[in-house]
Amino acid sequence: MPRYKLVIEYDGAPFCGWQRQAEDPTVQAALEEAVLRFSGERVRLTCAGRTDAGVHAIHQVAHLDLAKEWRTDTVRDALNAHLRPQPVSVLSAVIVPESFDARHSAIRRHYRYRILNRRSPAALTRAHVWQVPWPLDAALMHAAAQRLLGRHDFSAFRAAECQANSPVRTLEQLDVARQQVGLFEEIVVSTSARSFLHHQVRAMVGTLMLAGSRRLSADDVAEILATRAKHRCGPLAPACGLTFAGVDYA
Repeated sequence: MPRYKLVIEYDGAPFCGWQRQAEDPTVQAALEEAVLRFSGERVRLTCAGRTDAGVHAIHQVAHLDLAKEWRTDTVRDALNAHLRPQPVSVLSAVIVPESFDARHSAIRRHYRYRILNRRSPAALTRAHVWQVPWPLDAALMHAAAQRLLGRHDFSAFRAAECQANSPVRTLEQLDVARQQVGLFEEIVVSTSARSFLHHQVRAMVGTLMLAGSRRLSADDVAEILATRAKHRCGPLAPACGLTFAGVDYA
């Protein structure tokens, strides 16, 4: 039974997250239904990182097993044909060993968060950015972000409903920089780790926003981390600004 690795991108706005639900539309359900229409097989996809409602992906990875060995370009093109007009695209499909697991074989995951820092609201990208209308200092945000790097207890940045066994994670990258996107600059937060807690990235971004607003110092952010003072964190950044940007395998 061949195993296929899919690289997928999607606009999370119309979906209630990745994971299949009983009634609400999800990315997993859309893909599994496309597989059924293409191959006649009911399958269950495993992905590298489950995304919440409204979160996007430009390089999500999932695997599935099919009874028949198909040409990989046929798998890609047939799935895309059956996914239309939903905003989900299979970028590639390759056959991998049975030992490959999209989730458990991953050694690093990458996320990107986009902040539109201007007074006027977004017209074209409002489902993909967090609009913050007051001035933010990206350099201060970056300086505060560096205090979160390394292996720590991230309880302060963890959702109450997080099911992870431990709040300890090793944050490998957390960079904040202004980037030119079209005619306007956005503040982009890029982060990488082997794994993240539920809502960890959005909680960190909300706290860094306060640092950029000069309402928290870098020392304050370090203290929040050390004391697990969740009540001192910033607001949970909206899901729309978050994108699953990639995953690394050994």
